[in-house]
Amino acid sequence: MSEQRWEAALNAARDAADEAAEVIRHYWRRGVEVEIKSDATPVTIADREAEQAIRAVLASALPGAAIYGEEFGLDNDSAELLWLVDPLDGTKSFVRRTPFFSTQIALMHRGELVLGVSSAPVYGETMWASSGGGTWCNGERVQVAATTDMAQASISTGNVKTLTGDARWQALGQMIRDSNRIRGYGDFCHYHLLARGGLDLVIESDVNILDVAALAVIVREAGGVFTDLEGKPLNLETRSVLAGTPAMHAQALARLALPA
Repeated sequence: MSEQRWEAALNAARDAADEAAEVIRHYWRRGVEVEIKSDATPVTIADREAEQAIRAVLASALPGAAIYGEEFGLDNDSAELLWLVDPLDGTKSFVRRTPFFSTQIALMHRGELVLGVSSAPVYGETMWASSGGGTWCNGERVQVAATTDMAQASISTGNVKTLTGDARWQALGQMIRDSNRIRGYGDFCHYHLLARGGLDLVIESDVNILDVAALAVIVREAGGVFTDLEGKPLNLETRSVLAGTPAMHAQALARLALPA
């Protein structure tokens, strides 16, 4: 794709996120009923209507691209271009009136993530990035911190429940003890903080690619490193995250390596 087409695709993703934000704000003010899906996760009318709004914008912008959305699935598995959409990531927070939820939109070209938009309308922060274009937060270019020493590092964790029974749990505990501080911001929030220099390392398990695809581009283009816990690049089957400044990611990856 040409540079102009990437720019047009990024603009479309931002427009789609804005459309979703209107839907989300509407239901945030009035409240919604909650349904439980077959996988035991909650869903609301806000999730569904936001995804419909996103799909309408994206389909118009790139008619030949496939769209894989959280609520309505995959519409074409043979296209070279694939939109990855979570219209309301953090539904549990949304229904409990906690502003830690967001809209996530990413574009994958032949298996490579090339752009991402992360919009948190009630939190008041939108980030976007594209390959070679840097990372932007509410119109200001941002980058990860220069932290290289674990003793100075701020770490955030999310969805670590499965890691409590993992062989890496003790190593994680030691790394936390060696760090400057530990928090659990979760969802979009700790990736936004990482991309703009407010955190140095994020560790998360039990994720879905739709939750983190856009955030991976955002962290990468801000100068960070974003892989799974084994250090592998993201794909549609990714279920964990290790993201950080280059130095912190490298150190954490070595410390969290599974025994041979």
